[in-house]
Amino acid sequence: VQLQASGGGSVQAGGSLRLSCADSRRTFTNNGVGWFRQAPGKERELVAAINWSGSSTYYADFVKGRFTISRGKGENTVYLQMNNLKPEDTAVYYCAKSRTAAYTISRRDYTGWGRGTLVTVSS
Repeated sequence: VQLQASGGGSVQAGGSLRLSCADSRRTFTNNGVGWFRQAPGKERELVAAINWSGSSTYYADFVKGRFTISRGKGENTVYLQMNNLKPEDTAVYYCAKSRTAAYTISRRDYTGWGRGTLVTVSS
């Protein structure tokens, strides 16, 4: 099952965007979910992750204090609120499902990669 990321766009530095990760088949209710990003010429990297209940989260150092990951209550959606965006945040953002209820920091432990959503931040 592929997850669907949406909400990307073009903003100026300092702006905000909220990304959404949806699973119409409700297959990640009991799984951790991670947000990743891939900039041109770079490897895909983990940005933030959340466990199945939303009680535990992880943030990469480069987004701490600026991004917030959350699970929608009663919704089969995971959000990534991105504030104070910087040009270096420009990338295609993807979401994926952890193979367990917890999250991990290894990309190989995630599945359900779908199309990403492009975020462009101009200076």
